[in-house]
Amino acid sequence: MSNRSADVDAFMTALDHPVGALVQQLRLAILQAEPELTEHIKWNAPSFCRGGIDRVTFNLRPIDRVQLIFHRGAKPMADATPFRFDDATGLLVKITEERGQVVFSDAATARAKQQALLVLVHAWINA
Repeated sequence: MSNRSADVDAFMTALDHPVGALVQQLRLAILQAEPELTEHIKWNAPSFCRGGIDRVTFNLRPIDRVQLIFHRGAKPMADATPFRFDDATGLLVKITEERGQVVFSDAATARAKQQALLVLVHAWINA
């Protein structure tokens, strides 16, 4: 995968986290499904960017679940029209109109819903 970052690879190798293996699995699946994304470390976790703007970032602070934050960069974008997003997968819990989260409480759920997550990531980054 050409969009894979050596810095993020090193971070993941050193990561001591109860759900680290699952984070790695989801990270690699997202990178493979979305070859135009780049990645770096944001909030002490892997983050995916499109056009240099963070769009999806893992939150590793909870140690008992996998949490991904869907956003449109650090600040609200100055679009001519307000951002609206409808999630066809049902995974996204909106925090604001421009920010949401997906939480998997266990590995079995995350694995079962991985394909839906990839659909959601694709829709979000292209919205």
